[in-house]
Amino acid sequence: MNGGDEVVTAPAGPPQPLDWKFSQVFGERTAGEEVQEVDIISAIEFDKTGDHLATGDRGGRVVLFERTDTKDHDALRRDLERMDHPINRHPEFRYKTEFQSHEPEFDYLKSLEIEEKINKIRWCQTANGALFLLSTNDKTIKFWKVQEKKVKKISEMNLDPPKAVGNGCVASSSNSNSPTPGLANGGSPDNDFSFPPGGLPSLRLPVVVTSQETNLVARCRRVYAHAHDYHINSISNNSDGETFISADDLRINLWNLEISNQSFNIVDVKPANMEDLTEVITSAELHPTHCNMLAYSSSKGSIRLIDLRQSALCDSHAKLFEEPEAPGSRSFFTEIIASISDIKFAKDGRYMLSRDYMTLKLWDINMDSGPVSTFQVHEYLRPKLCDLYENDSIFDKFECCLSGDGLRVATGSYSNLFRVFGCAPGSTEATTLEASKNPVRRQVQMPSRPSRSLSSITRVVRRGAETSGVDANGNSFDFTTKLLHLAWHPTENSIACAAANSLYMYYA
Repeated sequence: MNGGDEVVTAPAGPPQPLDWKFSQVFGERTAGEEVQEVDIISAIEFDKTGDHLATGDRGGRVVLFERTDTKDHDALRRDLERMDHPINRHPEFRYKTEFQSHEPEFDYLKSLEIEEKINKIRWCQTANGALFLLSTNDKTIKFWKVQEKKVKKISEMNLDPPKAVGNGCVASSSNSNSPTPGLANGGSPDNDFSFPPGGLPSLRLPVVVTSQETNLVARCRRVYAHAHDYHINSISNNSDGETFISADDLRINLWNLEISNQSFNIVDVKPANMEDLTEVITSAELHPTHCNMLAYSSSKGSIRLIDLRQSALCDSHAKLFEEPEAPGSRSFFTEIIASISDIKFAKDGRYMLSRDYMTLKLWDINMDSGPVSTFQVHEYLRPKLCDLYENDSIFDKFECCLSGDGLRVATGSYSNLFRVFGCAPGSTEATTLEASKNPVRRQVQMPSRPSRSLSSITRVVRRGAETSGVDANGNSFDFTTKLLHLAWHPTENSIACAAANSLYMYYA
């Protein structure tokens, strides 16, 4: 204190839990409507600005949406800022365009069908008003350019109809007043007309003009193929804007966006004898700011951080992140549920988020002794692991995402539920939402038992309800409706998530 002038402020507490509201839905199903397999959404991605959203589906299509409320409300925003009013903007997107990215193929050498399903979409840097994105199925990556082009039309022939003779017959029905049919070579069937010397002064050809109408055109600029023997599970853009990586079960390749016929293998975990194979690569992500760093996760629950400056083939990692197994907790399912299905870097690159079958884990890249926080996603399913194994649900790959400010994380679960956790120090935020027009209808306040997880509000199994397929809130859970894919807006608290063929959007 300096003479009583200095005021000591108490440290700010954790942010308050967000109040999530329904924003929009695209492709909403009517009651009893059957979902076509090809329409099920398999990838979601916001671009860096958050003004565009892309989804991919199992039919190989990519659908683009663009934000409209920022454009429509710019003037209103300025007026409200002048009056010092809070701005309660409702995020709104509209359908922009769609295109067929991949088609079903057949590998004749291996006698394998290659699905058209889109596994991942990544936005690239925009240029000259055009949008660029990468999309991949199991084997082939494509680089797309989506641009508005002015529609070219054939103008009306500026031929004077009364003077039209012989070759001057107009093909356009809007200009031709004469029902006289024309021959294939443009002559008239009734008179044998010959051109005068110097030609016809009244005959003018139609002109192609560019109209003011625009049309969105998607064009495949490059195809990156024949570089993966196994199914591609990840693609990730580099911060240098020039390169990207693609990962399959055993290898990670580095590509230049401009070169489609050559890639560099930077990670190869394939053993000399495949019988010695103990783990596979499940996900890979480049660092958001350091173009020489990337992380990849494995089926054993570990994350490896590698530095491309160390060597050309990065088989040795710079850091290994894994949580030691608790003594006495090992079971038949331990390795299966430890497999990491997705990893994401926070915007600043300091933290990583990983999702395994039961939990979300937040890691500090400067601390490899263990996760900073662990969040239980659906702990009430632990007694059901045997059933989940029988119906193959235990192998479902759930994605995860972080908010732009790094204060919250989110991931999906079954019964079309998704969970949002606060990861700021001291935060107890743990919200369960349903992908529907009423996202909070499933939440019932129940006292929960103390948990050893860092998130104090967790869902636990109700005793006596273990055989009836009922979760902690008394709702029956449905393993067939799973929310695997979701994305958080890069600058605002807005989440897009996929429930089968429907895209739901929420804001807080």
